[in-house]
Amino acid sequence: MKVMAICGLPGAGKSTAIDAIKDLGVVITMGDVIRKEAKKRNVEPTGENLGKIAKELREKGGPEIIAQKCVDLIKTLSTNIILIDGVRSFSEVNEFRKSWKFPLIAIKIDEKERFKRLSERARCDDPKTLEDLKKRDKREIDFGLDEVVNKADYTIMNASTIGELRKKTREIVLKIIQNY
Repeated sequence: MKVMAICGLPGAGKSTAIDAIKDLGVVITMGDVIRKEAKKRNVEPTGENLGKIAKELREKGGPEIIAQKCVDLIKTLSTNIILIDGVRSFSEVNEFRKSWKFPLIAIKIDEKERFKRLSERARCDDPKTLEDLKKRDKREIDFGLDEVVNKADYTIMNASTIGELRKKTREIVLKIIQNY
């Protein structure tokens, strides 16, 4: 089984990158673990509420708890390629690396462009102001996301078109699969 991850700050282009490669395997979105917990608790899935749940889960279960839940799910699958969206900390990376090689691909983009894209995406948990984005970024960085992004095995600068991001992502992932 070949398991790898796409990481980046909110709005960096992870979903677009994943969309370009989802035909190659199964996508596991770590944020879905948090959204599922919010639904179970009957809590509205706003950015603030999801952030509180993520923090609470990590405080109770340890910084790798979300990754553990994903590892358990992956081990029940029979597919050969798994693509993880949403790694937030090196504790999570290390949890995956207990079972697999787990290469990381970071997507990076300018803050103002990220905010513009998030505003256009308009998901219910997306920030409404640049200040909201900075608060969300701080929460993600407090989890350890900056370390994950900065220590990734591969980096894609998302400073061009959607087509270019898709092309670069696909090239890197195919190379990883070939050399895994």
